[in-house]
Amino acid sequence: MAAHTDNSVQINAPLEFVWERMMDIAGWPDLFTEYAKAEVIEQEGDRVVFRLTTHPDPEYDGQVWSWTSERIADPATHSSKSQRIETGPFEFMNIEWYFDEADGGTSMRWVQDFSMRPEAPANDEQAEQYMNKNTKEQMQVIKERLEAQAARGSS
Repeated sequence: MAAHTDNSVQINAPLEFVWERMMDIAGWPDLFTEYAKAEVIEQEGDRVVFRLTTHPDPEYDGQVWSWTSERIADPATHSSKSQRIETGPFEFMNIEWYFDEADGGTSMRWVQDFSMRPEAPANDEQAEQYMNKNTKEQMQVIKERLEAQAARGSS
């Protein structure tokens, strides 16, 4: 069985503004509350390999998670596809992001498909619930931070 999440948020900021900041992996610790560190390992055109390291996770006894992923961005459609290279507790993890102009701002949608390994600390259903909750929390933080930046006119 595989798990699937599909979440979106409306950000009151221009599409290009949101797109540029969300494609800036090195800046993710300033946008996401869960990431302590984001390192770009390799970049060639719209393809990037990167490592993310989380802050200690209170829901998993302070566990710090770290993994390497690959993302291919498509600036023409304002979308990207990512997959974990180091899958850790996942059998696989694929993420698609979509950004569209909507109601004078930007609609940001994240679709995640994944499956947990049998020895993982959560099964697919538990992980799906956790990912849905966490994704919505992170999207809200990103929305607030990007809207504040846009309002200040900062880069």
